[in-house]
Amino acid sequence: MATLCRPAVSVPEHVITMEDTLELARSRHADHPQLPLALRLIENTGVRTRHLVQPIAETLAHPGFEERNRLYAAEAKARVPLVVRRALEDGELRAEDIDMIIYVSCTGFMMPSLTAWLINTIGFRSTTRQLPIAQLGCAAGGAAINRAHDFCTAHPGANALIVACEFCSLCYQPTDLGIGSLLSNGLFGDGVAAAVMRGTGGHGVQLGRNGSYLIPDTEDWIAYDVRATGFHFLLDKRVPGTMEPLAPALRDLAGDHGWDASDLDFYIVHAGGPRILDDLSTFLNVKPVAFRHSRATLTEYGNIASAVVLDALRRLFDEGGAPDQARGLLAGFGPGITAEMALGRWSRTSRAAQQEAR
Repeated sequence: MATLCRPAVSVPEHVITMEDTLELARSRHADHPQLPLALRLIENTGVRTRHLVQPIAETLAHPGFEERNRLYAAEAKARVPLVVRRALEDGELRAEDIDMIIYVSCTGFMMPSLTAWLINTIGFRSTTRQLPIAQLGCAAGGAAINRAHDFCTAHPGANALIVACEFCSLCYQPTDLGIGSLLSNGLFGDGVAAAVMRGTGGHGVQLGRNGSYLIPDTEDWIAYDVRATGFHFLLDKRVPGTMEPLAPALRDLAGDHGWDASDLDFYIVHAGGPRILDDLSTFLNVKPVAFRHSRATLTEYGNIASAVVLDALRRLFDEGGAPDQARGLLAGFGPGITAEMALGRWSRTSRAAQQEAR
């Protein structure tokens, strides 16, 4: 069975605090008729700090979509190799051991995908399969895990590499003044993550089942309006309430596997905002502490889109992991409204331990 190994995560060096965010909102939008509401919503996110690829003064400027996309490509090439090499090391693999690279990102565009550059730069085989995913937004982290699982299941013994690269600050639009946009300006951060999915061996989450679910007629609730100035993020006020219809999908996936979604040992989910975690606790009848890793990502990094699930999993590893064979759920939520869900058991078997046993 395929095993998702310890993710490597990196965030940029430029930091903006909640206090900085609130002061910027007050100074830049002093005449906004709904400023008090926007400030209250930003405060309620629970985000304490976020990391940005540029200093705040440069982030707030808009040099044009062309320049922003050029910066996206340059920053991706500068930052992704480090996390890829660390993920390979944590997965006890070399670049030539990887059979597929899945690259997810919704904050910039490159063609060919960064996968081609990685193959040429880091030493992956020329026969390595490439799967770029650009339009699942925050759900793409869960989708990448599931597609890697599918690939390793279809090709026994094969290994996959997952890479999530999100520079949300490059999508800031100074002319977007709706409440959803102002909230987003205080919620999203930048981050890069990578993880290995091993076809055999490995220490981490041994996946057993995955699934997808789309809430009907919600495709315009989270969206991009693509204009000459770039990606304009659209966020419907109904989005925070989507866990009520998604919780049954999580229960059904677990039930099909013979598990109870309310009685698992660990939960690694995308933290789009605090209400997502609060509602999951309510509708799954799970104690809030179960989502502590996702909440820590939200507090320290903000919503780093597709990289959230990998960072929350990294925090579980850093905590010491779970008991061997502990049961867990991983899930990402995003545009569609889409849920990408997976179930797995914690495995403490490393390749070195297997070799020693043999």
